[in-house]
Amino acid sequence: MISNRPYLIRAIYDWIVDNEWTPHFQIDANYPGTNVPQEFVQDGVIVLNAHPSAVVDLSLDNDWFAFKARFQGIERSIHFPPEAMLAVFARENGQGMPFPPEPYPEGFEENDTNKPTLATVESESKEPKTAKKKTSASKKPTLSIVK
Repeated sequence: MISNRPYLIRAIYDWIVDNEWTPHFQIDANYPGTNVPQEFVQDGVIVLNAHPSAVVDLSLDNDWFAFKARFQGIERSIHFPPEAMLAVFARENGQGMPFPPEPYPEGFEENDTNKPTLATVESESKEPKTAKKKTSASKKPTLSIVK
């Protein structure tokens, strides 16, 4: 059976664009076959602005997503399989759809500690913020609402 993931991604993407919001893709940057600018990856995840005015040659095929985008003024070619997509959401209100991380294909390390996972975002407390130094091993990627 064909995966429904690329169909859902395209539907949510179109819905976000039709509402004149800004679609963003949250990608597992370590998923095999993924080509994203590694200097912008944080904790194994990258969030990409996929608005039609921010990308060129957007292709959301069933087996491969690709487009060109500018990073610090330099055009880069981005491509990844739909299985690498962790979420598609609107920047303005966070509405969209998260996807569970897909297992890596056979032959790739699945027990990688850098492999992203979805986690709930805890609400901020009213207590004053204190500077805490976190180690990269304790950080986990999260999906948060951007207002």
